[in-house]
Amino acid sequence: MSDIKINKKLDLKGVSCPLNYVKAKLFMEGLDAGEIAQITLDDGEPIKNVPASLRDDGYEILKIEKADGYYKIIAKKGNL
Repeated sequence: MSDIKINKKLDLKGVSCPLNYVKAKLFMEGLDAGEIAQITLDDGEPIKNVPASLRDDGYEILKIEKADGYYKIIAKKGNL
């Protein structure tokens, strides 16, 4: 991930569905166009649902990386 410049980070470990998606969406809405965020999510429903929902909302998912029982997703805000 060193080749991608992360502008902001959000840790949603321990936050259940659908609240983690709501928090992720609000967080992404607060970014400027072109900014890149790292969002940390738990395994299971969060990693299955949040990236797909953000993609449906028009955000670009650049990378999903598994780390010690949780996931880091890298998402970019386009010109929404």
